[in-house]
Amino acid sequence: MNAIEIGPLAASTGTLAVLADLLVETVAAGGSVSFMHPLALEAASAFWEKSLASAAKGERMVLGAWDGKALVGTVTLLLDCPPNQPHRAEIAKLMTSVECRGRGVGTRLMRAAERLAAEKGRTLLVLDTATEEGASGLYETLGFTLAGEIPDYALKPHGGLTGTLIYWKRIGTASR
Repeated sequence: MNAIEIGPLAASTGTLAVLADLLVETVAAGGSVSFMHPLALEAASAFWEKSLASAAKGERMVLGAWDGKALVGTVTLLLDCPPNQPHRAEIAKLMTSVECRGRGVGTRLMRAAERLAAEKGRTLLVLDTATEEGASGLYETLGFTLAGEIPDYALKPHGGLTGTLIYWKRIGTASR
């Protein structure tokens, strides 16, 4: 793998296409990212179009991990929180291409999202992941604390229920 470059993504035909492909691949591989298998490419494209429009308004940041010209991962930092939660951000849609899993792409994306959240004055990050086949090990390695589990929270992409694990982490000035 070449040097991975991580940066914010903006809407373009090419970016939407590679994000949609990554989302379809993730769901097909069993990733619990809010969609069911089989996921139509058009539905994946529509999701990313809406997500990147939200990013253009400053409501979120969508980061991409590039290995040369190939998008190998993404994560979203949700910033549009209620008025009584301006100190918080949420991590969503962490995805790494199947062929690049286990190579540190997810870790690099998470660290970049955490840095950006801290730069935006956020002091608390929250996220959730599927109980079965989720990324709990990664999040715990990165210092997230398990708050608890909600059983039977969502359907797995290929059917059947799974719980969700809720995590949190203090960042920026709150972590000192």
